[in-house]
Amino acid sequence: MLDLVEKLEEKLRALDEKMVDPDIVGNQKELIRLNRERCHLEEILATGRKYKTTRIGIDEAKEIIDANEDDELVAMARQELQEYEAAIENVEKEFKLRLLPRDPNDDKAAIVEVRAGTGGDEAGLFAGDIFRMYQKFADSLHWKLEIMNSNPTGVGGFKEIIFSLTGDNAYGLMKYESGVHRVQRVPSTESQGRVHTSAVSVAVFPEAKEVDVEIKENEMKIDVYRSSGPGGQSVNTTDSAVRITHLPTGLVVTCQDEKSQIKNRAKALKVLRARLYNAAMAEQQAKISAERRSMVSTGDRSAKIRTYNFSQGRVTDHRIGLTLYKLEDILNGSLGEVIDRLRQHDQKEQLKLQSTT
Repeated sequence: MLDLVEKLEEKLRALDEKMVDPDIVGNQKELIRLNRERCHLEEILATGRKYKTTRIGIDEAKEIIDANEDDELVAMARQELQEYEAAIENVEKEFKLRLLPRDPNDDKAAIVEVRAGTGGDEAGLFAGDIFRMYQKFADSLHWKLEIMNSNPTGVGGFKEIIFSLTGDNAYGLMKYESGVHRVQRVPSTESQGRVHTSAVSVAVFPEAKEVDVEIKENEMKIDVYRSSGPGGQSVNTTDSAVRITHLPTGLVVTCQDEKSQIKNRAKALKVLRARLYNAAMAEQQAKISAERRSMVSTGDRSAKIRTYNFSQGRVTDHRIGLTLYKLEDILNGSLGEVIDRLRQHDQKEQLKLQSTT
């Protein structure tokens, strides 16, 4: 482990040298990539240096105890040894967690699809609540949110809304949100005060670039038509809406939020690429044994992952048995604690798998 810390130090020095190379300084894209890599390496090394200090402290304290006859000095060394040995297990565990391989998709933008499920108008209203929760979460992290397509209901919710989130570690954080979100509350339309249960499905994909997924023109059927639903006269008087059917897979993507057919086509292609990339990822993961698969970031939209209970003011994440009585805060975008706990659980499960292989 100490040798590994030194190798990481060498890698950091090499990165620093590369970042002042004139050829790199003039390449903004490469400089941003290297800086992101350096920041990640610094995070790992912060824990690695702590491990190194603790391990060296143990060795030095043992040497003092073995080589000295000064009772006072030995007593001090024994005290230090006790403190170092009490800390070493947690420090080593933290270092190993930091060393876990990162998902290469974590730094990508996220494409998020929120759809109303069972529950009629109430499910549509809750889909609106979930969208606004993500919108506020994105605002708190200074991410950019762009709506790709939406299908609003007449009562202020959404049958479906698709949007992209661009920012630091966007997919890395949002991937834990895929699945069924269930709400238990008294709908505003309920006259007798009965609690209803409704559901919303969320799917999160990493955004795919053209280099990740190639879509040939002859593999697509593209239809244009007039937009429908709320949007104003200018939206509904031109054939600006776009529907793309991917012929090899049968996937269909529609986009009608923009007034420009060109913009709608570009957005629809972005969503289609993300879905195809996600399908390829799912196929790859299916080849991995169930024991080695991540416990919480499966992206399975059919699995019930979370319940929002309004009468008790609680949110329960069923994957890790986490219950927080902070429903209002969470719906106002304070998702950090939930996602952190899910990520920590995921890392611990990966660490267990590593130790058994």
